Amino acid sequence: MSTIGLGLDTVIGGQEIKRDAAVAKQHFDLAIKAEGAGNHDGALAELRKAVAADPGDQRALFKLALLLDMSGEDEEAIGFYEQIVEHPPAPINALLNLATLYEDRGEFAKAERCLKQVLDTDANHPRARLFMLDVQASKGMIKEDDGEKDRFKRSALLDTPVTDFELSVRARTCLKKMSIRTLGDLIKTTEAELLSYKNFGDNSLVEIKQMLAAKGLKLGQGRDEAHRAVRKQMIDQYKGTAQEGILQKAVSELNLSVRARKALQLLNIHTLGELIAHTEAELLGVKNFGATSLAEVRQKLNEFGLLLRKIDA
Repeated sequence: MSTIGLGLDTVIGGQEIKRDAAVAKQHFDLAIKAEGAGNHDGALAELRKAVAADPGDQRALFKLALLLDMSGEDEEAIGFYEQIVEHPPAPINALLNLATLYEDRGEFAKAERCLKQVLDTDANHPRARLFMLDVQASKGMIKEDDGEKDRFKRSALLDTPVTDFELSVRARTCLKKMSIRTLGDLIKTTEAELLSYKNFGDNSLVEIKQMLAAKGLKLGQGRDEAHRAVRKQMIDQYKGTAQEGILQKAVSELNLSVRARKALQLLNIHTLGELIAHTEAELLGVKNFGATSLAEVRQKLNEFGLLLRKIDA
């Protein structure tokens, strides 16, 4: 849907549409009140009326796109974001949100174009710079072949003991102490977790990555729900403290970005108590969750005096 002109009239699809800014403002104000009262559907309805009254109202368009975005209505949200950024200068927040949705759909080139527009305006924009790294990393991800034909062979490979491979004494010792016995155990571990372990350095990491690459594997590729007992201990340690009540707070109240919120949903994280039981590496192991989202989660937790779980050294 293309919108041309921001004067008294707007042309959409070759037809001139009358704009009523006053009516649009009335509906926008009602939408804000509805949202404040927790009436999400009512807010959406009023915003649609605001946009209908004035299709060129960028404020109403952005608010409508944002609410649809947060509701998981990605297709419709993209349409409104695209309409907003057609008119230079494109709002930075709209470009960043649109880039997020594009990346989620695997449209990396479109996501890069949005981020480039932001960086052309502000070359040092911290969120855009980090997000660009995330998008470029996603483009380079190798998709696993899950064909039926290879599953039996893959299962047998993952059951192979790590002691069957020629590793240095240091690497072997660290893997043993971390209870990593098979290739299946190893690919459930991330680089960050290995490097955080005492005496495990870059040389050992390179050695293990090369060994896995020779088998068509990589660190973090088989991540699953592990360390449940350790996570429970993390939650228990806050009992009886000032933070105990905060642990029951829903993560939905943190007003996280769509990307961060989706990642927490994938990990089945609903409360702050469940969130702090996870490590940074576990969050980074979720597809499309990068440095930008991690910094956002850290900041939100810091406001409550909480931290993500550290890996035992």
